[in-house]
Amino acid sequence: MTFFQKKLIVITGGSSGIGQALARQLAEKGAHVHIWARRESLLKETLATLGGDGNHAYRVVDVGEQEQVKNAFAHLQSEIGLPDIIINNAGVTHPAYIEEIPIKIFEQMIQVNYLGTVYLTQTALPAMLERGSGHIVNVSSTAGFIGAFGFGAYGASKFAVRGYTDVLRSEMKYRGIDVSIVFPPDTDTPMMADENKYKPFETKEISGSAGLLSADAVAETTLEGIAKKKYLILPGAGNRFFFVLNNLLGGLIYPLMDFLVRQALKKKRGKRSGGSK
Repeated sequence: MTFFQKKLIVITGGSSGIGQALARQLAEKGAHVHIWARRESLLKETLATLGGDGNHAYRVVDVGEQEQVKNAFAHLQSEIGLPDIIINNAGVTHPAYIEEIPIKIFEQMIQVNYLGTVYLTQTALPAMLERGSGHIVNVSSTAGFIGAFGFGAYGASKFAVRGYTDVLRSEMKYRGIDVSIVFPPDTDTPMMADENKYKPFETKEISGSAGLLSADAVAETTLEGIAKKKYLILPGAGNRFFFVLNNLLGGLIYPLMDFLVRQALKKKRGKRSGGSK
């Protein structure tokens, strides 16, 4: 029997990308998977791949709407039971030069990426604490520990997820609730394909040099970390390197990031001058 066998697990943003990969791998490990997302057509497609003779289900939920989250959780708890694990994976992004990002995009990032995580966690915690067990897994990003060029709105929301989760870990550690935070690097997902339409040139150059992980690889590392009850989960060797480097260097990480931006700017200028000949 695996660690996840017969565990009831809720995954937000479970209809595509990393969430879909997590759902599929968890179903294969014998978990009872409930996926939440906004688009019913994608939820149905994902659910059809899970099998499991009715052990899995989906629900249309916009995690940025607190009432929808509360209603969905109340329905799950009354009809099925209290989840063993909650994976707050839902997220949106819109990269751009920071002065060009509309305020409504900043608000959307906070509402979905940060408050969406808070809404479900705060809804679930009282029942988990009463039971004396549970595991909350919050998905941040590499942009949640490094100020990544082009991610002024997205990165801020993911830094907020980290701050909230750090406090959550501290308060839950001796109360029976396990907490994990995941920092995925650039991952080959539909969201990545969409964000590439908006990325500034410098962002593409910097992120392109770091490589791209598959959603399955990120999901596999994430589940290994959950099973081992790790707090920090860092998929990808390069990602782990930057996390350690950031913590070791402190403020010295800024000259390194500045160097990467300068290299991208040189290439950008080179392309412009080459195109003007």
